[in-house]
Amino acid sequence: MKRNIYADFTYLLILAATFGAVITLGALVAPVVFHNSSLGMEVVVDRYNAGMMMAEVFHRFSYWLYVVAFYVIIYELYMYKIGQRDTYIFVSSTVVAFTSLMFSAVYSPKILVMQELGREATQSDTFLAIHKASEFDFKILAVALLVLFVRRLMLMRIK
Repeated sequence: MKRNIYADFTYLLILAATFGAVITLGALVAPVVFHNSSLGMEVVVDRYNAGMMMAEVFHRFSYWLYVVAFYVIIYELYMYKIGQRDTYIFVSSTVVAFTSLMFSAVYSPKILVMQELGREATQSDTFLAIHKASEFDFKILAVALLVLFVRRLMLMRIK
C-alpha cells in the first residue's frame, strides 16, 4: 500500500514544531518572564503579573495542543489500521495525546480560574500542587514527543 509522503511529512513537522514550542516555552520564555528583574529593565513585573502573562501564553498554546492530540490520535489509528504497529509508538503517542489533553483541559483552566481569584489563591498549596503537576506534565510531553518523532522517523526509513 502506497503511503502519502505529505501526510507523513506533515505529521513529523507537527511533532517537531510542538517539541520545539514545548522546549521554548518551558526553558526560554518562562525563565525570562519570571526573572525579568535581572534583565535591567525600567519596568519590573512582579511574580503575580508575570504568572498572569505566562498563563495567557500557555492558555493560547493549549489550543495548539488540542490540535496535536487530535492529529496524533487520527494518524496513529490510521497507521495501526494499515498494519504499522509498534510498542514504542503506541506508548509514546498515547502519552502525547494524554499529556496534551491533561495540560489543555485540566491544568491550564484550573490555573486560570485560581488566578482570577487573586494573589492569595495563587499562593495556596493547591495552586502550587497544580502548577508543579502541570510542569511535570509538560516535561513528560516533551519526552514523549521526542520519542514519537524519532521512532516514527526510524520506521519511515525502514519501509
